Amino acid sequence: MTEKTKKAKTANDSSVMSWEDFLQDHPPGGPVEVSKCVQLCLEMNSPPYTGVSTPQLNIHCPGPKCNRKMFFTCADRPVGIKPGETKEIFLKYTCRNCWQYSKIFAVSVRRSKEGEGVEVYKFGEYPPFGPPVPSRVLRLVQSDHALFMKGRQCENQGLGIGAFTYYRRVVEGQWTRLIDEILKVVEAVNAPKEIFDSLNAAKGQQQLSKAIKEIQPGIPAVLLINGHNPLFLLHSALSQGLHNFSDEDCLDLAKKIRIVLVEFAEKLDHALKDEKELKDAINRLSQVHAEKKKKQGDETEADQ
Repeated sequence: MTEKTKKAKTANDSSVMSWEDFLQDHPPGGPVEVSKCVQLCLEMNSPPYTGVSTPQLNIHCPGPKCNRKMFFTCADRPVGIKPGETKEIFLKYTCRNCWQYSKIFAVSVRRSKEGEGVEVYKFGEYPPFGPPVPSRVLRLVQSDHALFMKGRQCENQGLGIGAFTYYRRVVEGQWTRLIDEILKVVEAVNAPKEIFDSLNAAKGQQQLSKAIKEIQPGIPAVLLINGHNPLFLLHSALSQGLHNFSDEDCLDLAKKIRIVLVEFAEKLDHALKDEKELKDAINRLSQVHAEKKKKQGDETEADQ
């Protein structure tokens, strides 16, 4: 850490990240100045020492028993670190609910010679950094799910051009399938015939840019994202040329493409699920009504 950095940051500076937040929320890379990274360790039959703390973390556990954010703990003995020393360490955290899923962090910790300043660098983590990708999204992109995950990895690492390129390939390779999924909803909700016809006409085109022109009536309202057609949103993002933007601009566009795809997959899933539940409910109530009517008829015949 340079003298200039030391003067610019203090332990109370808002730009200093807590060690817990760094592990949970910061992507690989750095260096980052953190607080509460070291602690005094007291153990039986051993002299006190200063070690790298292992705070409890609240991160997502994808295990079948959890599938939500859970508390994780690290059972490893804190690694000792002296003033002016740098240590490369692995931290293994395990879910306290299922005790089956683990998260491993690879970090470099550098303790300043004076004071409590600590500078850290995250080499990586496994499973990779970032919120989990919903399974419905991977089902939506199907054969291109590997490309989608590569795009997600680039996005997590701040590689905008890479993320945008991978997401673009996914959409361009799967847009006809996206229309197929929309058509399922169109049939399920009995949408107007012109919507059905326009989507089929769009599917017959060779390129997404040409297909968009065919989709005039739009799509069922249940699939709109804040009132917008998701296909239009995706096309708007993809129509931008890479040479016109910086890596930061591409990263921003890549995030928007991912967000729209995730939201679109969720709306498709909910629309088909809701329609199925509605049909099941109608069928069940119709069955109950028929059984009641039959019973009343049988009682009438018995009275006669």
